[in-house]
Amino acid sequence: MNLKPIMETKNNPNINFVDAKSALSWDEYFMLQAMIAAFKSKDPATKVGSVFVDKNNHQITMGYNGFVAGIDESQVPWGKDKSAPLEFQKYGYVVHSEANAILHSSRSLEGARAYVTLFPCNECAKLIASSKVKEVIYLSDKHQETESNRIAKKIFELSSVSFRPLTFRPEILLNLTEHLQNLLSDI
Repeated sequence: MNLKPIMETKNNPNINFVDAKSALSWDEYFMLQAMIAAFKSKDPATKVGSVFVDKNNHQITMGYNGFVAGIDESQVPWGKDKSAPLEFQKYGYVVHSEANAILHSSRSLEGARAYVTLFPCNECAKLIASSKVKEVIYLSDKHQETESNRIAKKIFELSSVSFRPLTFRPEILLNLTEHLQNLLSDI
């Protein structure tokens, strides 16, 4: 048996050490998870997802916007025409992604970060602040000129919940597409 290669390996402290790092930041990783959660929503107009994580970057809960669990969905409308009475609009029946995530959490959200694809409305802001979430990271703030949005931001400011937008690096989505294509080609 030749012991020389083994001895050379033992004397080389850098053998098999390769520089490696994740292609994603924690923010990007959890926002992508929120985007996948949003994809589960049946809402034909606005699909929203959220993921709540603790200080150790462990997912606590997730949610997406959908009708009240367990109801016969064929009996309620997905339309959003606000000229119709509320009972004939989706808004009377939809539970927002943040509310769904909070309802389904099996543990405290105190000190958590919330990753949401759409900036929370004032009703969800109340739930988030009451749950003692410390930060909201959002992808879109398309309703920023609305009263609900202004109230949500005021709730966050008054309860010391910080909030900030997340902008993906341009190469992330390109790299993700390539990664998914490679995974699927291996099947």
